[in-house]
Amino acid sequence: MADTPFRDLFSKQASTYASIRPDYPPSLFDFLASHVVNRQLAWDAATGNGQAAVPLAAYFERVIATDASKAQLAEARQHPRVEYRVGTAEESGLPSACADLITVAQALHWFDRPRFYDEVRRVARPEAVIAVWSYGDPSLDDKSLDPLLQEFNFGKMSAYWPPGRGSVGKGYLEFEFPFDEIATPALEIERLWTLTELATYLRSWSARARYVSMHNEDPVAEFETQLGKVWGDPAAKQRISWPLVTRAARVGRFAPADSRL
Repeated sequence: MADTPFRDLFSKQASTYASIRPDYPPSLFDFLASHVVNRQLAWDAATGNGQAAVPLAAYFERVIATDASKAQLAEARQHPRVEYRVGTAEESGLPSACADLITVAQALHWFDRPRFYDEVRRVARPEAVIAVWSYGDPSLDDKSLDPLLQEFNFGKMSAYWPPGRGSVGKGYLEFEFPFDEIATPALEIERLWTLTELATYLRSWSARARYVSMHNEDPVAEFETQLGKVWGDPAAKQRISWPLVTRAARVGRFAPADSRL
């Protein structure tokens, strides 16, 4: 794969992203912690606003969370055991053989993967685990509402999703993952949201940002009005869910230790 420059698709909506992106289920972090021999340091690559980094802090003495976007990090959730640093996944700035767990939440499709995997091998301690995950497209339980959401996503927004986004919905299963894989559980994210909360989430999409930049109008506004005619009381909460697919593995190879954190 060629060297891929950082594409900053989220800085403009960083505050929206931070306020509404769904958190990951606690069972995911329980699973990861159960497979890690040591819990001194976790590295969360492309952390965004720290949605994975903060839960990891419940299990690790330290979490170093890196992201190439200063705007995203400015909105990050604070925790005494989480340290945020500006850095790319391919050039983290972390010392060799320092991390017991390396995580990537919903971001592997943006990486130059061969270079990132080399960085993983360099940064990993003996017995370290790498875990990458992504959640698929949302669906509403209400069968009168869900077709409208699917049409918005796969119809109106389909031409505005960036290349590589399709890999997210497939759980990165078609990506090379050159490590000793561990079986992972099937998980799901679920939320109970009002109409306004759902619309705010849709405004965090990179496809929506691209649509606005090209047409100078917000596609979510029209959709929110359309959906509101069927939703009923806008304060009523509807269940929305996303399938969550995780790939985890033991890294296996590592570099000599360098303790300069």
